[in-house]
Amino acid sequence: MSVAHSVAAQAVNPAPPASSATTSSASSAQDASGSDPKAIALMQQMVDALGGAKWLAIHNVVQEGRTSGFFQGKPTGSIGDFRSLRTVPVSRTDPGLQRTEFTKKHDVVTILTPDIDWEITYRGKRQLPPEEYLSVFRRRDHSLDEAVRVWWHEPGTVFFSGGQKMSGRHLVDELTLLDSNNDNITLQLDTETHLPFRIAFTWRDPLYKDNNEDAVEFADYHPVDGLPTPLSETYSHNGDMTSQRYLTHVFYNVPVAPDDFDVDATAARLKK
Repeated sequence: MSVAHSVAAQAVNPAPPASSATTSSASSAQDASGSDPKAIALMQQMVDALGGAKWLAIHNVVQEGRTSGFFQGKPTGSIGDFRSLRTVPVSRTDPGLQRTEFTKKHDVVTILTPDIDWEITYRGKRQLPPEEYLSVFRRRDHSLDEAVRVWWHEPGTVFFSGGQKMSGRHLVDELTLLDSNNDNITLQLDTETHLPFRIAFTWRDPLYKDNNEDAVEFADYHPVDGLPTPLSETYSHNGDMTSQRYLTHVFYNVPVAPDDFDVDATAARLKK
């Protein structure tokens, strides 16, 4: 396992210019009909800023820290510890797995498989209802990893540049990925470092037919194993903050136990 890095690490310096080591990852996207070459170049700058080939070689991530809840942008008072382990997506049908442990005792666990979100406690396991897990799946399927590792290489993905704009108090470069199903991911990159500042997507409510936007903002980048890593994540829905995560430790490419994502094995351990 990698050595833990605390939030006291020094801030990340602006990223160097794009290197030839990772330009091959953009080759298929550069031929996409209708794509804006500037948007593709921004995408490549972002990957290079994140660590290029080393970042692309990540296969899992562990995050530890505290999370807090919000309702209509106001704190709910819900604050707790968490530890999450997730694997990176490979394809639409293999979006990766995620295990999240809550409380100081790690005795409330959720395991996200490709199509089911499980909650496990000392009482056993239960499959969470759609109203509780659909938002989790949507965020997973529109994540930064999904955009770079899956969407970028799919035939039919088109890249659009949104130009420079102010996002909050940050000057950002904006680009949007549109897939063959007319689904979208919009990225905002810090103009100086090219690191991700905000990622968002819009979706149509199947019941009320209105459009919604979910987003996450990244801040407080520090180097972890030589990779720029945001230690603050702020989630929002239609402009209202819903939750925040403050990370105290991040690990990349950790050894994974055979039963880390085994729902029944986890339930058996928590019952003891």
